[in-house]
Amino acid sequence: MAQWNQLQQLETRYLEQLYHLYSDSFPMELRQFLAPWIESQDWAYAANKESHATLVFHNLLGEIDQQYSRFLQENNVLYQHNLRRIKQHLQSKYLEKPMEIARIVARCLWEEQRLLQTATTAAQDGTASHPSGTVVTEKQQILEHNLQDIRKRVQDMEQKMKMLENLQDDFDFNYKTLKSQGDNPPNSSPICSELTQDMNGNSQAAATRQKMSQLEQMLSALDQLRRQIVTEMAGLLSAMDFVQKNLTDDELADWKRRQQIACIGGPPNICLDRLETWITSLAESQLQIRQQIKKLEELQQKVSYKGDPIIQHRPALEEKIVDLFRNLMKSAFVVERQPCMPMHPDRPLVIKTGVQFTNKVRLLVKFPELNYQLKIKVIIDKESGDVAAIRGSRKFNILGTNTKVMNMEESNNGSLSAEFKHLTLREQRCGNGGRTNSDASLIVTEELHLITFETEVYHQGLKIDLETHSLPVVVISNICQMPNAWASILWYNMLTNHPKNVNFFTKPPVGTWDQVAEVLSWQFSSTTKRGLTIEQLTTLAEKLLGPCVNYSGCQITWAKFCKENMVGKGFSFWVWLDNIIDLVKKYILALWNEGYILGFISKERERAILSPKPPGTFLLRFSESSKEGGITFTWVEKDISGKTQIQSVEPYTKQQLNSMSFAEIIMGYKIMDATNILVSPLVYLFPEIPKEDAFGKYCRPEAAPEAELGDPCSTIQPYLKTKFICVTPCPSVFMDFPDSELLGNGIFPGTNSGNTSDLFPMSPRTLDSLMHNEAEANPGPLALLLSVFPDSLTLDMELSSDVASPM
Repeated sequence: MAQWNQLQQLETRYLEQLYHLYSDSFPMELRQFLAPWIESQDWAYAANKESHATLVFHNLLGEIDQQYSRFLQENNVLYQHNLRRIKQHLQSKYLEKPMEIARIVARCLWEEQRLLQTATTAAQDGTASHPSGTVVTEKQQILEHNLQDIRKRVQDMEQKMKMLENLQDDFDFNYKTLKSQGDNPPNSSPICSELTQDMNGNSQAAATRQKMSQLEQMLSALDQLRRQIVTEMAGLLSAMDFVQKNLTDDELADWKRRQQIACIGGPPNICLDRLETWITSLAESQLQIRQQIKKLEELQQKVSYKGDPIIQHRPALEEKIVDLFRNLMKSAFVVERQPCMPMHPDRPLVIKTGVQFTNKVRLLVKFPELNYQLKIKVIIDKESGDVAAIRGSRKFNILGTNTKVMNMEESNNGSLSAEFKHLTLREQRCGNGGRTNSDASLIVTEELHLITFETEVYHQGLKIDLETHSLPVVVISNICQMPNAWASILWYNMLTNHPKNVNFFTKPPVGTWDQVAEVLSWQFSSTTKRGLTIEQLTTLAEKLLGPCVNYSGCQITWAKFCKENMVGKGFSFWVWLDNIIDLVKKYILALWNEGYILGFISKERERAILSPKPPGTFLLRFSESSKEGGITFTWVEKDISGKTQIQSVEPYTKQQLNSMSFAEIIMGYKIMDATNILVSPLVYLFPEIPKEDAFGKYCRPEAAPEAELGDPCSTIQPYLKTKFICVTPCPSVFMDFPDSELLGNGIFPGTNSGNTSDLFPMSPRTLDSLMHNEAEANPGPLALLLSVFPDSLTLDMELSSDVASPM
């Protein structure tokens, strides 16, 4: 079944998450119209190859034209209009940047797969996979039962109010009838003492006394029913208060915490539909009770007497229900989608000045009468002006459409919301470069700012001021500040659920390794199909904390995580790891998703698992010394004496991987053996996967040579095929040459070994003599261009003369 069709069958909570994936950058209508074609394209490859992205983008426009023709034949005017608008938008925005739309579509498709996987796992495992799943479900069941009980009690109260009104009308009629006849009820009953004051004191006939007795009984029943209703209303308001606290203090607070977790890569369990249903149900019940309390006031104004319970208790009931409803409305106003730049959907809460960002607010009370009634205004740092001046933080203005009216039409599920799509920030310039205090202790990526949304509600005679705010955001002025800004977002949301602590980094708290490990794994699992294993996390813990028997509970400071350089390195732990994450997402995503990359593994562990393996077994790991992020492969081989050797090639970085995919590098990698023959040292991917089975499918097939256009009788031969491969001279071949240099991965100079004493490097001059040709030493790469003939092989070689340093 097609992926899009599977998505349509998910539960509402998952569909809500699906809705959040799409925006004007890639409309959901287009995903719907072209679902089979979109799923058949390799968007991940297009996102990294501009030529392929251009081709796919033009094919996309062609598919839109074909779909438009179908709608034209069907005379579907609405779809024709929407599709024409979408095409014009795509052309204006992505014609010169096709890789951008490829990245967006690839991201959406991956998020869809992740959503399907989450739904499937939940369906198979139920709540058993989460230790607190059963408790949460029980709480929700109890909450729903309490809400049903409240609705039932409100309906019962409505019936009792009708009974009270009918009983009071009967009493009022009989009382006025008896009074008009000039009869005076006896004053023996204290309840009727007020009524007897207006009547004649003459003796009554038996019939009159009977009427008065009946009237006294009716008044007694009326008083009893009033007391019962007032008592039950007080109990009902207490029940509402209890349920409301469960909703706002537990369920809504839990959702806000889950939203924080989702923002930093955690599970995206942030659907609001169920909460909206609960809160709307409670709000409706509260308004019904408020109307019933008003009805009591009307009844009391018609008939009242000494000791009337309505006079005694109605004001307190009115005040209580108004407070409950007011507080519920304030709590129900939330930021559904936190501020995020569309080009960086996986890193919300980081905003670059001058770049548009989006966010969405929602009122979880779904009253149709409020549609198009609430005007939302956006403000930044509303409550922190004085604090900002003291801290020396920058100040900003919000530009763009900063006011919008909430409505139910823009949301796919009819919720009352407002989405701001065209907001930007501009810094207020001061004499000292934008800061109000030159002695500010925080760097710009540690400054936290709040975006506030405010509005007013006028409903059933009540005026309620609503205000909510985003999670703290970090504002940057250059994209190179993104890694440190994202580290701040991770640290804040990992360690606190305080919604407004903008001074968090004046004294940042320490985290434990257990907390950090979970967040680090999320950085991979949120953008790929795999998180980090225990072994990989242990390697990272060792780099961050040093050797330790048990890292659980070990404390990590903010400075150690992000600001201090690692031991023996010129960069911090986070800078190194963030560049590896970027490397994985952009260059080796498919291999990572397959589980082919061990990635984080110590050299000791590497040697331990490779040594018992047969020659040609290799593994893939990340470089520990490359600040910009690098990946290398290490293999096992035997020397002449049969001794096991562990060799590693110099890491490949983004610069090399821009020219050739890592899978193609592995498939084509060669070393030069003792007889000057090129052989591949890579045979089995650890533990024992044939290289061709693992990487062959990720290499582009070689196209057959095409004949030259022109005279078919021409004797001109077609162009010869060419192929770039990576070559490293075998160190053991040149053990007798003393003055030599390290050669590297075949693209850039330098090589490394698991044991540098096993290396026997050579100089370019030595290689020249062995190859019997005159290769000029250049700073460029060592690459072999192979021209394939039927009976021979010609090698054109460029050899670097740069001296490389060990990894």
